[in-house]
Amino acid sequence: MDLLGNPIWKNASNAWQNQLDFYFTGADYHRIEAVIQRDEAEGYRVYPSHECRFRALELTPLSEVRCVILGQDPYHKQGQANGLAFSVNKGSKMPPSLRNLLIELRNDYSQKTSLAEDNHGDLSVWAKQGVLLLNTLLSVRETEPLSHQNTGWESLSRAVIEAINTHKEGVVFVLWGSAARAYKPCVNTQKHLVIEGAHPSPLSAYRGFFGSKPFSKVNEYLQKRGEDGIVW
Repeated sequence: MDLLGNPIWKNASNAWQNQLDFYFTGADYHRIEAVIQRDEAEGYRVYPSHECRFRALELTPLSEVRCVILGQDPYHKQGQANGLAFSVNKGSKMPPSLRNLLIELRNDYSQKTSLAEDNHGDLSVWAKQGVLLLNTLLSVRETEPLSHQNTGWESLSRAVIEAINTHKEGVVFVLWGSAARAYKPCVNTQKHLVIEGAHPSPLSAYRGFFGSKPFSKVNEYLQKRGEDGIVW
């Protein structure tokens, strides 16, 4: 699909387009597109589909961003990646990181939440409330995590974060793990809140993710600013 055929670019006034057109007309985007085309020509499956690749930006316009949860790269098994960090479509098997994320959510909030109770892992309900679920890499070969690292996506994720940092105030950036925390220098902590912590993966969830209560911390900050909290 041509870039202009993607839903996020159909409206000429879309603020993401204004901030990111330089990337999509530049060398990094053409480089990653060439990598994906080569991989597919060689018989590799690449996730998510092109139609879902920029879904995080489609569901959460710049003007509505209140929180950013930064992931690493998409899930690399069939039927999981849907263009939103940590999310899967309803009915898909939940990866371990997502299961741990929902465990912490239930522990963070003693009352039942619709997402945790349903236990289906579709986080688009967060995205529609202003939570940008952005992976720093927007594509991956099947069964090969980080296979599209250092091919051009990193400059896009940095541009997205810098656009939010510049044009918004009072956004909460949730950075789990060293890959996400590497983007902290892009955030002005005088005008935004950064929540850092261990990644929810099985390798690190017991090293500081469980018990960190990130969801209530996000809402406490937003509510102190006079905003509604996120319905997690």
